[in-house]
Order: sequence, then structure tokens, then C-alpha cells
Amino acid sequence: MTSTRVFVARLAGTTVFDPVGDRVGKVRDVLVVYRKSDPPRVVGLIVEIPGKRRVFLSIGRVTSISSGQIITSGIINMRRFEQRGGEVRVIAELLGRKVVFADGTGEATIEDVAIEETGTGDWAVSQLFVRKPKTGASPFAKGATTFVAWNEVREKQKRGEAQSAEQLIATYSELKPADLANTLLDLPQERMLEVAEELPDDRLADVLEEMPESEQVQILAKLDDDRAADVLDQMQPDDAADLIAQLSDERGEHLLELMEPEEAEDVRMLLSYNPDTAGGLMTTEPIIVSADATVAEGLALIRRHELAPALGAAVCVTLPPYEPPTGRFLGVVHFQRMLRYPPHVRLGTLLDPGLEPVTADTSAAEVSRILASYNLVSVPVVDDKHRLVGVVTIDDILDYLLPDDWRSQDEDDPVKHAEPSDETGSIRVVNGRRGGSGTR
Repeated sequence: MTSTRVFVARLAGTTVFDPVGDRVGKVRDVLVVYRKSDPPRVVGLIVEIPGKRRVFLSIGRVTSISSGQIITSGIINMRRFEQRGGEVRVIAELLGRKVVFADGTGEATIEDVAIEETGTGDWAVSQLFVRKPKTGASPFAKGATTFVAWNEVREKQKRGEAQSAEQLIATYSELKPADLANTLLDLPQERMLEVAEELPDDRLADVLEEMPESEQVQILAKLDDDRAADVLDQMQPDDAADLIAQLSDERGEHLLELMEPEEAEDVRMLLSYNPDTAGGLMTTEPIIVSADATVAEGLALIRRHELAPALGAAVCVTLPPYEPPTGRFLGVVHFQRMLRYPPHVRLGTLLDPGLEPVTADTSAAEVSRILASYNLVSVPVVDDKHRLVGVVTIDDILDYLLPDDWRSQDEDDPVKHAEPSDETGSIRVVNGRRGGSGTR
């Protein structure tokens, strides 16, 4: 094995390969166990494989580790990772912890952890990268950083005092909302709630939209009402409505009163519909334009970075006003059709004549059939006056069709998702929770 010192925070997202160069997954964390006198020993890596499942990769099955790539011996257990007692996740649980120097010179915060090979197949924590408290009064001042050996510090954590989550959040800053949601769900409950509380409002809103309802409610319960309302303001109205529907009537109404009036109005409208109908599933923020808008204007609207792909697949054309409920709905123009015409062409001349809107009381099953039958990613929803009130997108339907716990389910048969072992070292499934020799 290549012997080198590697910093764990830089390993996050590193690709794991098998001996023949096939991609296995990405590193999400490093697992260590404490020892009485020696530095913590590395027992393995937590790896995210296709399907967003996290599995355990024994350090004994790693033949090369660096900040650029990790090579395995080809044997990996495909069962979902479950943390055992005594095991500590470096990124999720060590980064951000307070330590005090053994010589009594003060305290610091762990910002990174270096691991190093101590023998064939054996890795241990070698150094900590820590930051001391800032000494200046300037808000831009930062404390000095230094490297220390494990035995030169000891952890400092008062009873009931929460660990800092700042470093963990910084480490996961590049993750997509769905990946960050899965990462938080894998954390111990107390740590998950702590990190969620430290996320910015918009980031937490994106993460909540990707979580099961039970965890959404759990996190919202930890926030004070003002903060909870701010987060709900940042969520898509349909997701916010689904979440509020899980709360008590008293708290749900109180949060609606604290939300921005326009956002609260959209959520109230969605709550008035049966959840198994188009009205209950739709989002109230489609792209809406006038018939006189040009192709250039339509393309500019769907080019916005923050727009969800399903919402950007088409623009809705209506009479004024252009906020739901709009004036009379005229039709839809798909973005591919816009690409085929010059920029000056009016969108009112490019409407799809074959796409009929659904009404707000149309069943979710019927909406599913329409999306599947006509290969659509969204379908407009109108009220009894033929005014546009929203659109149902394919992701709304998938959330409805999939079981409530789909985010935490394993595939039915992990063997179907792994290649059989052969002499070249291809991946094979190992019975039991964690496979291979040298695991402990």
C-alpha cells in the first residue's frame, strides 16, 4: 500500500476504484476507534455506492489511499452501513470538536485529521490540524492554526455542550441537496439535528425537501418558530405544504402567520386540496409568460440557475395576470420547440396543441397516466375558470408513487447490483454486515 499521510477532509468525495479501474463509489467518511494510549485506529471507510447507499469498506481491503483516488482489493460488502458502538466518524463527529493542549497553553478546534499507514493494512490518526481562538477584535480575524500530535491534546466537551458543526458543514458544502440529506440521515440523531440547525436557511430548505417527512418534522421541531418560518419561506410551496400538513394545526397555523404573506398564500391554497389530487401535488411556481413574449425571453427565463430542471422543461402561456391563479390558460411551449425557432418568434404561435391541462381535482393516478402516456415531465393544472394554478412535475409524481421510506430502503437483492468475483479482483458481495478479513 502506498504509504503517505492523508487528510480526511480532503478524502470526502474521493472516487474508489477496484483493481481493474472500475468505479465503485465515493468516500463519505473515515471510521476510527479509540485506544487507551495510542492514537485512534482507522477501521475502514464509509463509501457511497450507486443508489445513494452507504456501505463499509474495511481498511484491510484498501490497497492504495491518497487524496486523489482509492484502490480496493475488489471485495466489498454491499449491505447498508450501520455504525457500531465505539466507532467514531471523523468528518461527522470529530471535525469541529474542541480540544485543550496537554501543556496547558489553551484550547483549539479540530479542522482536519491526518491519517497515516503504520503497518501493512494498518492506518491510524497521526496528526490533528487545529485552529486556536482568534485574538483580534476584527470580525474577519481568525485564530492561528497548527499541527499537533494526538497525545498533545485532549478533547474538551462540557456535559450537554453541543459540538461545533461549522467544520462539518464546510466539508459538505459542495454536496447536492439530495446527497447532503442522505449524509445527515446517516449521522447519529443528535449530530444530525445539530448540523441541521447550523445550516443557512436556503440550504436547510433544500435539504428538508429531500428528507422523509418524519425527519423533516423532527428537525423543524428543534427550530424556534421564527427560524422555522424563514426556512419554510425558502422551500418550494408544495414541499412546505406537505411539511406543514404533518404538524399540529396550532403550530402549522402559527408558522403560516409568520411566513411571508405571498409564500403563505401559496401554501394555504395547496393545503386546501386533497393530497392525492393534482392540486395537492402541484407546485405553484411555474414559468409563466404572455403570448407576446419571444423565444429569446422564454429561453432566458428557463436558463436561471436556481430553476429545477422539470420546471424549466416548458413555459406556460396565459392571459394576464401572470401569477397563479393567472388569467385564462392558453397553452404550453416546450423548451425543445423554442430551440428550433429564431429568437424573435412569439411564444403564442408555438403552443403545443396536443397537451391539455388537468383540473386541480384530477386524481394523482390520472396525472401519472398522462405523464407516462405522453412522455411528459410536467402537466399544467387549471381551476374551474381555466386559470393556471400550478403544474405537476415528474418528481412530484415520483414522490407520490414511491413508498414513504424509499429514501432509506435498500435494493431488494444486493447481489443483483454487484459483479461476481474472479481472478482479476472484481467486486463480489460478502455475506454479513461487513466483509473480508482484517476487519477487526
